[in-house]
Order: sequence, then C-alpha cells, then structure tokens
Amino acid sequence: MEITSVETIRFRLPRRRVHRTAFSDSESGDPLGAYLLVKLTAANGLVGWGEAPVLIKWGGDNMKYYGESTTTTHHIVEDYLANVLIGSNPLNIGFIMAKMDRVVKGYPYAKAAIDTALFDLAGKILDVPAYTLLGGMYREWVPIAHSIGIMGLDEAVREASQVVDEGIKVVKLKVGIDPAHDVELVKRIRAAVGPDIGITVDANQGYRTSFEAVKTLRRIEEFDVMFAEQPVEGLEEMARVARAVNMPLMADESAWTIQDVLRINELDAARIISLYTTKAGGMFNAKKVAAVCEAAGMICNVNGSAESGIGNAANLHLACSTRVVELESVLPATAPEGQGHGGIASRFYLDDLVSEAFEYREGALRVPQGPGLGIVVAEDKLEKYAV
Repeated sequence: MEITSVETIRFRLPRRRVHRTAFSDSESGDPLGAYLLVKLTAANGLVGWGEAPVLIKWGGDNMKYYGESTTTTHHIVEDYLANVLIGSNPLNIGFIMAKMDRVVKGYPYAKAAIDTALFDLAGKILDVPAYTLLGGMYREWVPIAHSIGIMGLDEAVREASQVVDEGIKVVKLKVGIDPAHDVELVKRIRAAVGPDIGITVDANQGYRTSFEAVKTLRRIEEFDVMFAEQPVEGLEEMARVARAVNMPLMADESAWTIQDVLRINELDAARIISLYTTKAGGMFNAKKVAAVCEAAGMICNVNGSAESGIGNAANLHLACSTRVVELESVLPATAPEGQGHGGIASRFYLDDLVSEAFEYREGALRVPQGPGLGIVVAEDKLEKYAV
C-alpha cells in the first residue's frame, strides 16, 4: 500500500460574478485566478484528489505568511514534496505531514492540497468517509453564509434579498475600503432582510487604523451585526478594536496556526476564529487549531477561498467533524452546470469539476457521503477547465 505517482493540474472555473474584496480591488476579470489540483495514485490504482485554492495577494499579518500562486505551489509539490510522498503509505497522514514540514518550511496551501488528497485516498482504501478519519460526524448538514463582495449598494441589496428568499440565514458583507459606504451598506441590508437574518462584515484588514475601524464598527453596531471579521492588520491593532466595540471580532488573516490562536487568546484580540483547511496546512493540522480554540473557549466557522467541489468537499468534512464549528461557514454551494438548487445562493461558479451537485437545503450543505471526500471528479470537466 504505497503512493506511486503525484500529479499537479492547474484549472480555472467560470465565475458567476467578480467577488471584490479589500485586498483585491480589481473590478474586472478573475481576482482569484487559477487554482491547483493534486492527484495522488496508489499502487492499487485508487486515486486521491486535493486542491490548493491559492491567493497570491493574500496572506498573514505583516507578511508573516506569504501568498501562494499555482506556479509556486506546483514547484513546491513537484520538486520537493513529491519525493516525500512516493513510496509512502497514504494511511500515515500525520507522519507524512511532519516529514513534509522537515523538507519544506511553510507553503501551507501546497501541503493542504496534499493533505486533502491523502484523506481522500485513505478513505477510499478503508472504505470510510474522510470525516470518519477526522473523528466522526457532529453534524450532517453544515449551515453556510452567503458572501457578498464589494459592489454598488443597490446591487448588494438585490443579491442579499434574493439569497434570503433562497434559504440563506446569514449574509456576509465584504467591507473595508470606504467606511461611509460600509455603514450605509449594513443599514440598507438590515432593512432589506429584516431582523431575523444574521449579518456579518469582513474588512480583510482593510481599515487603515484601529481608530478608523472602531469608529466604523460603532456606527454599524445598531444594526445587530453578529461579528466583524479581521477589521485591521496585526494582533495588537485587533486587540485595540476588540476593547472598544461591543460586537465580537473574528480573526482570519491573523489566525493560521495553533501558536497564532494562543497569541490571539493571550491578547484577547478575538473570540472567534476563521478555520481553514488551507491556512494550517491541511485538515490534519486544522483539527489541532480547532482543539486549541476549544480549549480557549473560542468558536469557529470554516472559511475558504471559493474552492471547486474538490476543496469544498474537504471544507465540509472538516466542518461536520469539528465540534467548535458552531457558526455558519462561508462555502460554495457546489454544482456543475445545469444542476444544483437553481438560484445564486453561495454560487461562486457556473460549473464545477465534480460530477454531482452538493445537496443544498434551507441555507445548509450536506457533507458528501461515500469513501474519502465522497466525490467523483468529472474528467471531461477537468480537461475543459485545465489551464
């Protein structure tokens, strides 16, 4: 039982619309660019799939963690990490992850793609879902939030109203470029969706100072915002904001590793952590981050970077198997062209690489069933969208 080959494939899916954020202000084209797949094949012919939804413009506080591109990730996987994988037993996931860390420092997205492929392959070998290998299921259906990028006020209100009609219970608003626009946006969205729908805001470190963030967040508190995600860059600045506002803060760019969570707790810079399959270097390490959050009395959601169905399946296996993932996760409603719920709720793409849509019901996604990630990759779509 050993891995015999490692392949990488670049791909780009057609997007429903541009998703503009404070860290990527392009109004045209695809600000997220192409992503990278990792395909592991075992001696018995079984295949494991993983995805690196790389973002070259996005990373940790003050360049603590760097952006990755498909070029850098391809290089790291093919030239360094493949040597660790060939001949290894894919069931020894923890050992492989530790060995990769000794060979290459950093590059968590590259390692996360391998981690996901290992869990997919191991699950197929053992004939169990990946969530079983992650500790079992806490929830079969994972509630999701619909993310609205930075756009015109009228357009944002129309989209929020439509997705609520389609069952979404929480709307996430990208902010951080223009405080006056942000306040008006939250005001109008609250008026449009009513008092029972959750609203969160995510500045992606966009506010220039803690003073600007505090002033803005204080103005939107009256509209019953659940929490503000990463309003500023740096934990000291986050802590200043946390002390000055009533709403909770979520750490995203500040929270990658278990050490980051310990520091966040020490400074009381946030009480909510945005958990990723990728920032920690894979699901194996993300479970460690979640355990530290639980010990510190923090709660989480699972966030991502608009993954295809391959990476999104990993998101759902992580979310369904982790007790402290108590908040709505920001995940795509994965669906190939012509399938799915027929609306726009959490639809980032017009098509996908998997053969079947993920089950969506009243603002929640069902974790894919079956061995490994529980998905089937459509080879024709893979060929169509390869870059």
